[in-house]
Amino acid sequence: MTSRVEVSREALEGLIRGGEIDTVLMVFPDLQGRLVGKRTTGRFFLQQVADGGTENCDYLIACDIDNNPVDGYRFTSYDQGYGDMLARADWGTIRLVPWVERTAMIMCDLFDVRTGELVEVAPRTVLRRQVEAAAALGFLPMVASEIEFYLFKDTYDEAHEKGYRGLVPHSPWLEDYHVLQTTKDEYVLGQIRRHLEAAGVPVEFSKGEAGRGQHEINLDYTTAVEMADRNSVYKTAAKEIAHLSGRSVSFMAKYDFSDTGSSCHVHSSLWSLDGSTALFDDHHGPHGMSELFRHYLAGQIATAREFSLLWAPTVNSYKRFQPGSWAPTGVGWGVDNRTLGFRKVGHGRGTRVECRIPGADANSYFAFAGTIAGGLYGIRHGLELGEPYVGNGYTAPEIDRIPWNLPDAIALWERSDIARECFGDDVHHHVLTMAKAEWAAFNQTVTDWELRRYWERI
Repeated sequence: MTSRVEVSREALEGLIRGGEIDTVLMVFPDLQGRLVGKRTTGRFFLQQVADGGTENCDYLIACDIDNNPVDGYRFTSYDQGYGDMLARADWGTIRLVPWVERTAMIMCDLFDVRTGELVEVAPRTVLRRQVEAAAALGFLPMVASEIEFYLFKDTYDEAHEKGYRGLVPHSPWLEDYHVLQTTKDEYVLGQIRRHLEAAGVPVEFSKGEAGRGQHEINLDYTTAVEMADRNSVYKTAAKEIAHLSGRSVSFMAKYDFSDTGSSCHVHSSLWSLDGSTALFDDHHGPHGMSELFRHYLAGQIATAREFSLLWAPTVNSYKRFQPGSWAPTGVGWGVDNRTLGFRKVGHGRGTRVECRIPGADANSYFAFAGTIAGGLYGIRHGLELGEPYVGNGYTAPEIDRIPWNLPDAIALWERSDIARECFGDDVHHHVLTMAKAEWAAFNQTVTDWELRRYWERI
């Protein structure tokens, strides 16, 4: 594990006083995992924000992707006046932002302005609570993920003007592991890698993926909240650097039905609380797995269908789950088998489970929370792991299937006593309200498919 390059509070304040930094981004993830918040001047940051934080409207974690306030949330509403919440710096997350001039970024936790308590439905808090649940059992979760995206020759403005139709992928062919094509892409991808490294987001590698213009960047594994923070910085950096290069990228789960979907494969394992000992490897156990690992994976499989909203939160998410598409359709497990929802990989300290269900559109804080919560559920209840599936998981009739659409996923989450047990009633309700709002928004539009199918011929 590579530790993040840390910038101390004192060092940041010195950079501001010396004029090297004049803007500080105080950010936090919204329900979609996007970074939102305020840019503060260096002077005002030193005078007021460093100790006091920033106040932000609480609708930011109770609205849809268009920033429309959504009815039905318990946390906030028009009836409650849409008040403020306090974003306070997590001082272990200071990053310099090399692709934006003289700017630093700090991740914030959200607090109730009246009680001073953490906002329980904030994505960062939701993940923190699962890390705390693991710690109560004596474990430290370690997480990594592989997020894929498409690179386009169109700018964001051009893509918008074209209605996101007829876009030009940066490669005319599938570029999986292809060195020549990725060299052509390197003027964008190289910047992303180098700027992420400079911002304290350690990069293992980038590679071409199985779609036209599709790429994957892998980051070093680390603790869960830090990994989710890194993912948020990575997705923001990729978009901003592409924009500054006259290009665009998309993290949609399935931007074109005829092309490969974009994933966020989540790798996880449990370690001793001090981070010194990995707990999943057992050379004498079945398939090299410790008993703890078997319970953990059994819990993930048992909860996968009910937790699918945490991994596949949008209408588009479910277009990705197609047979033979590199995205799974079943929740079974195998040893190094990419046709299944869960894959046992690694050796020794690197022994871990890869959950292949989440898409690139997942909110990493929720996705990691679901991954850890499912595993801990299996440990608490001593769930037994069946034998690994050998063969093509797409055609296995005995394996349960991932919900194939958002309404089915909503129904599974809504009825889930396990979700309430793992997350509490308030978080359960918040996620449910978010998903229902997404489905309602989709049903308030007429799609291009409907126009082509019905306009003349019905």
